[in-house]
Amino acid sequence: MSLLVASVAVPRPLRRLFSYAIPPALAPRCRRGVRVVVPFGRRKLTGYLLEVLAGDGPQGFAGALKPIEQVLDPEPVLDDAVLGLARFAADYYLASLGEMIRCALPGMQAVVRQVASITREGRAALEAGGGVLRDASLPAIASDPAAREILGVVAEFTSDRGAAIRLEDLKRRVGPRFKARDLARLRRAGLIEVTEIAASAGPRPLLEEHAILKTAEGARGGRQRLVLDALTEAGGRLEVSELLRRSGAARGTLRSLERRGHLALETREIPRLPVSLEMPVLDSPEVTPTTDQVKAIQAIRDAFAAGTFTTCLLHGITGSGKTEVYLRSIEAAVQAGRRALYLVPEIGLTPLLARRMRSRFGEVLALLHSGLTDGERYDEWRRIRSGRALVVLGARSAVFAPVPDLGLIVVDEEHDASYKQDEHPRYNARDLAIMRGKMAGAVVVLGSATPSMESYLQAQSGRYRLLPLPERIGRAGLPPVARVDMRQEFEETRHESVLSRRLLQALEERLRRREQSLVLLNRRGFSTFALCRACGEQIQCRHCSIPMTLHLRQKRLRCHYCDVSREVPASCPSCGSGHLHFGGTGTERLEEVLKGALPGARVERLDRDTARGRGSVEALLTRVERGEIDILLGTQMIAKGHDFPNVTLVGVLAADALLGLPDFRAGERAFQLLAQVAGRSGRGEREGEVIVQAYYADHHAIRFACEHDFTGFATRELAYRRAMNYPPYSTLASVIVRNRSEDRARAQAAQVGQVLRKRAGRRLQIMGPAPAPLERLRGEYRVQLLVKAGSRKEMQAALAETLTELERDPGRVERVAIDVDPMSTL
Repeated sequence: MSLLVASVAVPRPLRRLFSYAIPPALAPRCRRGVRVVVPFGRRKLTGYLLEVLAGDGPQGFAGALKPIEQVLDPEPVLDDAVLGLARFAADYYLASLGEMIRCALPGMQAVVRQVASITREGRAALEAGGGVLRDASLPAIASDPAAREILGVVAEFTSDRGAAIRLEDLKRRVGPRFKARDLARLRRAGLIEVTEIAASAGPRPLLEEHAILKTAEGARGGRQRLVLDALTEAGGRLEVSELLRRSGAARGTLRSLERRGHLALETREIPRLPVSLEMPVLDSPEVTPTTDQVKAIQAIRDAFAAGTFTTCLLHGITGSGKTEVYLRSIEAAVQAGRRALYLVPEIGLTPLLARRMRSRFGEVLALLHSGLTDGERYDEWRRIRSGRALVVLGARSAVFAPVPDLGLIVVDEEHDASYKQDEHPRYNARDLAIMRGKMAGAVVVLGSATPSMESYLQAQSGRYRLLPLPERIGRAGLPPVARVDMRQEFEETRHESVLSRRLLQALEERLRRREQSLVLLNRRGFSTFALCRACGEQIQCRHCSIPMTLHLRQKRLRCHYCDVSREVPASCPSCGSGHLHFGGTGTERLEEVLKGALPGARVERLDRDTARGRGSVEALLTRVERGEIDILLGTQMIAKGHDFPNVTLVGVLAADALLGLPDFRAGERAFQLLAQVAGRSGRGEREGEVIVQAYYADHHAIRFACEHDFTGFATRELAYRRAMNYPPYSTLASVIVRNRSEDRARAQAAQVGQVLRKRAGRRLQIMGPAPAPLERLRGEYRVQLLVKAGSRKEMQAALAETLTELERDPGRVERVAIDVDPMSTL
């Protein structure tokens, strides 16, 4: 008998597909693009069925395969466009196709529960009592009181053959005495088996049952009359649970009334709208485009009308009206019967932009980003795929949105590092947007006031069409920028100060004029390090090679990489001295300084610590927009995309902090951040001002940013990149080997280097292995190799061959991560 075999991609870092047998009962539902639950080792995983093949019969290879356990979808969830993009991304970034597809279907994973059951050996050990077990196969662990209690609870709940207890129920039943290590010991001893089951298929439509009044005549008294009276008072329609609450009736009463024709029961889907789509829309006054905007809009429309793939770089200074160009281009796409995708780098940029776009596009706008609940994201995903949404606004993962007939892709702030995912698989949504545009024959518009060096060079060479917006809208123009050398400030005042005299005076002046200010400090927390004055040791994170940051309100020291925290010690952990010094300034301390220096000022902070609650960023930015906040301070979250006409002052503290990083992009990132935050000032009719504080105020990145001179910076930066053979004049990959043992990390990195050099020959320049700049992270030592090449294909081929050889012997190198086109080499 012929068997069917499914080729399945699983979300694990293995660059191959896996074969599973298709049970006859599931065969009609096993179609290309559906999600399936498959066994993978001891786990159950949500896999993606990509192909159905004929097997070799019960005695052949197919007969030995594990079967698919469940098909989660009645219809395929992967279309050819999204699957094609995921395949390209997996190949380009040397990642698993299953992991890339999981990125394309965020939140759409089956809910898997761990369950425990007692084994035959476990029951025998339990029945043997607490004495000495004579049978050597029944470990003495069963006589340990804590372990025995766990064993007893599992036995009680799994008395029936094949029954199991969920781990969360087991923990709740045992209570505080439950220890994971005891459960692990019982598993190792073979007394308990822990497996996984698929509890549900993941997000599903939200359904609500309603009762609809047909007639109240001829109804009996009692509960039936109460039900019909409640329906009549509600206007003839009411949600069932609410109807039962009001009437005090049971569901049987409703079924009886339905049979007698007094009411009808109807189930309807309730859309779960994101908060941003339920907020009042922003007024959208009619805007007359400038001459430069008209030229850019027409160029995009011409490219769109030509019906061929085109990439445009919209290089517009801050406040030049790039968003209006995007929106009018989207309108042109919609009018032509096509659909548009609008990407932004940060979730925090979407709320106010969503309200503005709703005023232009109404109900055809959809949102897609990780700030939504799973249910909201699922409903928006379905609305996009059905074609009901004509315009999609989202962050990085929205590049995989199932938009049919895609005609236009906008990538706002295309330079932003947030488009690059910093965990596996490490894809760049900006670059994938260009590839998706190519696959769809769409127009791609990259926009930025400070383009990446890669995009700028492509525009200079003619591969991208350059669309300049060199003038700011409004009478104020670009704000003047003053540099304050904090070395000179110290010499003149003879004391350390977070705020320079000039910045403090400017803040006071804005308060008198009832104008608003932004203050940027790209460091969270209160103090950025804790130092012992006696022995000189800093309090480091136990898992990462960086100092811990004091968060005063939480009264904790916290690591900003692994997020582990600890209590603030009363004495030095190294020498026991009580002379601890908490130095450096973060946004939490700056908030206190500003409130102390400017009594009565309405000061608020925006950083990752204050942006944890759902809707908190949107609420805070709305208050700034309404003029309810005088000074907004924060990290780079305040630097991007915000348009507050009453902000006339921007202060930047520690502007040179980024320049000390051992990364070839450090200067570019510093310039971009300064130029972006400076652009928040003077966006209305009033003139703005920017004050930049730094100890190295003469660095070319700071100087060019203060002069609003992108061309000057790009010329110097590209000359440096060419001389050092860094991107965009070469292609780069970072290879990091990780291990909890420093010696094993070094030894395994040396093996990776040997394999890579053998595969690459002289085609590639390979640097290392050497300790990564951030040598220890989350408890693992990190050893790095950097690979440069003139040909991206040659580099990817060598890296792919290296990975293939390493995968043949999984124990040879335990953990290796490859980052193609890294945004950072830390």
